[in-house]
This record gives sequence, structure tokens and C-alpha cells, in this order.
Amino acid sequence: MKKMNIAIDGPASAGKSTIAKKVAEKLGYIYLDTGAMYRTLTYAALSNGSDLHDEEALHTLLKGIRITFSTAENEMQRVFLNEEDVTESIRSEEVTQNVSLVSSFAKVREEMVARQKSIARSGGVVMDGRDIGTVVLPDAEVKIFMTATAEERALRRYKENIAKGMTTSLEELTEDMKRRDHLDSTRTISPLKKADDAIVLDSTHLEIDEVVKRILGIIEANLKPLQTLD
Repeated sequence: MKKMNIAIDGPASAGKSTIAKKVAEKLGYIYLDTGAMYRTLTYAALSNGSDLHDEEALHTLLKGIRITFSTAENEMQRVFLNEEDVTESIRSEEVTQNVSLVSSFAKVREEMVARQKSIARSGGVVMDGRDIGTVVLPDAEVKIFMTATAEERALRRYKENIAKGMTTSLEELTEDMKRRDHLDSTRTISPLKKADDAIVLDSTHLEIDEVVKRILGIIEANLKPLQTLD
């Protein structure tokens, strides 16, 4: 039986990447962090001194780079820009501040979506982002829309930053979270939006393992009719 594709969408710091990776591990599926792809392009543009408001320049840059992922046994997934490991670099505050802008351009998104669709063609992929269920994988067998309050998401990012030695205030992060939500949900091209057939999962008061358990339950419920047809 062909493996299903699973789309997990939601706003920044809703826990999508952490949850998607754990779900993929449980199922033996491929995990694709689409946000990391846009972050990698943003990092490349900043490193090259490219104009982040120039769609053509960003598209040309993207066409000339390779973005790949590698996961060693018992290790976190690594992200590569050509041959450079940029796993940590793409999580910098400067990249975070600019990734929504870079990902808002039509030509950038068209190229990224083409790459993402290619990876998912054979099934067995857990993919997270902003427009997976609506644009990238509209036929995904399971669609989850994860959310949490802006305050809770800012607190999560604050704790991550503290662990990394970064000192951005919680108030600044909360305002930045709201700003990114507005940019992502109001952009013209592929805005952050819940697919009509997506299941909403509010993670505000849930632990990671509880969210994973709930999503696996949803997947199991969707697998049963597929097994009957097989």
C-alpha cells in the first residue's frame, strides 16, 4: 500500500517542526521542514548582500543553490546550503526577522513548491509549513493545522533563545510573533491558511508527546479505510 502524505501547517513557533519530525520518526516517513528551505534562501541572500526586496534577484539566487537535508542515526536533521552545514545559521535572529519577506514572493514560492512536490511524489512524507495543506500537498491524506496563542509561542521562542545565549526580551518576541502572523496570513501569495479539510489542533496547553499522540491517532483513523480498500 502506498504510504500517505501528511501536511502540518500553522503559524511560527506553534511546534510544527518538532512535532512533524517526531511523527515522521514514529511512522518511518521522510520529514521535510519547508520553513528551513525558506530560511536557507534567506541566509544565502543575507550572506551575499542580496536585496531582500528584489524578487528576481532572490529567484535567480534560489535557482543556483542546492538545499538538502541529512539525518545521521540518533542525530538531529542537518540542513545544507550546497556543501555548507547551515543548521544553526538559519536560526539566527536576522534570518528570523527576514524570512517572512523572502518567502512572500511568487517566483520564490513557485520554485520551492516544485521542489517540495517532487520530494513528496512517492508518498511517505510528513511536511510542515504555512501552505502545505492548501498549496503544496492539497491531496494529502491527513492535514493538521497546529496553533497556539501568540504569547505561548513567544514564550517557547524565548526559552529557546535563552538556551542559546540570546537575550531578546519576551515582550519583543511577542510583538514579533504577532507581526509575523500578520505578514504570513495577509500576503497575496500562498498565505497562512487552514485547509478546509484540516483538523485544528491547539497546542497551547499540551506537551509535545500529547500532541504527537493525538496526531498519530488521527493518522491511524485515516489509515483504516485505506487498508480496507487495499
